[in-house]
Amino acid sequence: MFKDIFKKQINSITVAAALVAFSSLASRLLGVVRDRILAGQFGAGTTLDIYYAAFRIPDLIYNLIVLGALSAGFIPIFTALIKDSKCAAGEGCDPKVKNHEAWDLANNVLNILLLGLISLSAIGIIFAPALTRAMTPGFGPEEQALTAALTRVMFLSPLFLGISGIIGSILQSFKRFLIYSLAPVFYNVGIIVGAIYFVPLWGIYGLAFGVILGAFLHMAIQIPTVYHLGFRYRFRINWRDSHAWQMGRMMVPRTLSLAISQINLVVITILASNLSAGSLTVFNLANNLQSFPIGIFGVSFAIAAFPSLAEAAFDKEKLSASFSATMRQILFFVIPATFLIIALRAQIIRVVLGTGNFDWQDTIMTMNTLGFFAISLFAQATIPLLIRVFYARHNSSLPFYLSLVAVAVNVVLSLLLAPRLGVAGLALAFSIASILNFLLLWIWLYVKVGIMDIGNILIAVIKFTVSSAAAGGAAQIMKVIVWPFIDMTKFSGVFIQLMAAGIFGLMVYVFFCYLFQSEELFSLAASFRKRLPFNRVKIDDQLSSSN
Repeated sequence: MFKDIFKKQINSITVAAALVAFSSLASRLLGVVRDRILAGQFGAGTTLDIYYAAFRIPDLIYNLIVLGALSAGFIPIFTALIKDSKCAAGEGCDPKVKNHEAWDLANNVLNILLLGLISLSAIGIIFAPALTRAMTPGFGPEEQALTAALTRVMFLSPLFLGISGIIGSILQSFKRFLIYSLAPVFYNVGIIVGAIYFVPLWGIYGLAFGVILGAFLHMAIQIPTVYHLGFRYRFRINWRDSHAWQMGRMMVPRTLSLAISQINLVVITILASNLSAGSLTVFNLANNLQSFPIGIFGVSFAIAAFPSLAEAAFDKEKLSASFSATMRQILFFVIPATFLIIALRAQIIRVVLGTGNFDWQDTIMTMNTLGFFAISLFAQATIPLLIRVFYARHNSSLPFYLSLVAVAVNVVLSLLLAPRLGVAGLALAFSIASILNFLLLWIWLYVKVGIMDIGNILIAVIKFTVSSAAAGGAAQIMKVIVWPFIDMTKFSGVFIQLMAAGIFGLMVYVFFCYLFQSEELFSLAASFRKRLPFNRVKIDDQLSSSN
């Protein structure tokens, strides 16, 4: 039975998204533990600045080569191949035989991808000192030399993550979301092991070796399931494969788009290296915190919806229905998260990061940065879904041109705001650019596809916003009510205030959504009730009619 759970296909977008979101929650919680360990050990200072700077170039290569290939082209084409073979839904055929064309494509892409990654990693290792000098002009010679050394170690991680990316895309195409969604959990486990056990042995190099371990675990956890589906590795490269060429054509705009995005991150790294010590660390820690709801809700729903969007890509009615439902489900969670993060950001940072060498000044810098990040959560969480609609329709060029505009705005605003606001100015520039990118994607989606049920989406947004504003106000009131009864100088006091205010705010949000007869709330409740091991309570008429 346990094995069947891991092998089971998941066709419901809501269930798949819930599964990915749950695993993402586990991964993000481990990420919180990871950041707390790092902040407590090193504080927001030079050491972590070096670690995050060293991470940038290997991460750039992974994002350009792996994500560019997979997110834009591999899944739609691979999904079409297994759909044509009628094995995707397990219709009584042997996937090892029927999906041979799909497996040939997977092997071909994997081998080409590995050749590219090995070549780029070798170049990166050779030229690491020059690259890090250009990227961290504000660092001293010793810091730049250490950054280059760590960068060379971390160049192993794109190789493991590249293999894992192909395997994970196969699992998504077959709608096996459980194992795929667990991979990031193991990635964070590896980094935590590095921070706890490797750092005492090898110093800051232990962090780099932890990244390598995490990347290996990210790959290894997915191999058994993809093997069960029928994949067998073969060293096969066919430069004339029409499907590979089709994927390559789709990949180019996406890769260019990611290149622009990565250049944006490099610019941020350059600017942060010239600010006060710890600015790069603060930016990354705040970004990790604000990415929590984005990863759990935005990315999870987008990943879960992508196969369905690909199947209905050229049926406007089905595409509109799938898009609208997914968009509203994302916003149902992200809008209240925005209000609560802004209201409780000081408590969140003190609970998550406020330990060891992470002092009050670090807290203030991170709090201000997180506040500016939070204002664009709705845009950041829905952009993955908007982009996947274009990808499902085999159009990866338009998102590139639109992101190019947004990134250019981000760079200009960063140059203007960083000298005035410090690292918080980088976050504000990022948020403004993200909102612009969201608006441009939405407008062009309307032009290219149609109305996409915008009326129901706007009504839902109004309900969520009013309910969230009430939740944020309730959280602020509860903070004041609890304060006289706790010791705010202790972790326990801050934690109690955070939990009391957060839970009360969520209760108020749910109450207001109930008053507004939110379809998303009732659908969520019905979904949970239907999946209980026993059904003691019948779904009332109001709930049923809402579905």
